[in-house]
Amino acid sequence: MDIQLDIVALIPARSGSKGVKDKNILALDGHPLIGYAAIAARQSELINEVYVTTDSEEYRCVSKKYGALAPFLRPTEISGDLSTDKEFFFHFIEWCREVRGKIPDMIVHLRPSTPLRNFNKIDRAIQKLIDNSEASALRSCQETELTPYKMFFENDGYMNPFMIDPTCVESYNQPRQIFPKTYLPNGYVDIIRPKVLLDTNLLHGTKILL
Repeated sequence: MDIQLDIVALIPARSGSKGVKDKNILALDGHPLIGYAAIAARQSELINEVYVTTDSEEYRCVSKKYGALAPFLRPTEISGDLSTDKEFFFHFIEWCREVRGKIPDMIVHLRPSTPLRNFNKIDRAIQKLIDNSEASALRSCQETELTPYKMFFENDGYMNPFMIDPTCVESYNQPRQIFPKTYLPNGYVDIIRPKVLLDTNLLHGTKILL
């Protein structure tokens, strides 16, 4: 890189999970899940700082033990079951503006629920986004055999296709192989450009690398 970019990692870890209680600090081989995310981010050669956004003082203390910065507690109103990723990103970006004095060029989103990461893969993802200046974000994905062209949703007791290919009659009854490949985000690493979020109100924009 000719210009040093300001790249930070952000690890979200709210405490109110209903599915698995305190899942973000569950132990795996003696270490909490949040610790694995922090360590992988700290090993990166391209990430400058590692932050945790959490509503829990306990999670905050655990994060600091693994070298992450946790300088604030996330407000309760954006830490509920229905809160969105975009809300805590906006909160973090505003904190960066006010406290760091600058907004990062990129934020690397690392979920604790995907603990076994290779930092080299994180750096390759970052570099890929750096090298593609027109891309608005990057999301790690895996190819899936499931395709929305063959899926339905229920409305008033009837099945309605999610997607219809106008070139095919009953496209949902056609062989899966004729449709475009489909990909499912896997949570390994996502990277956003804060400027895109601020300018468009879209977390990942419209040109997402995989």
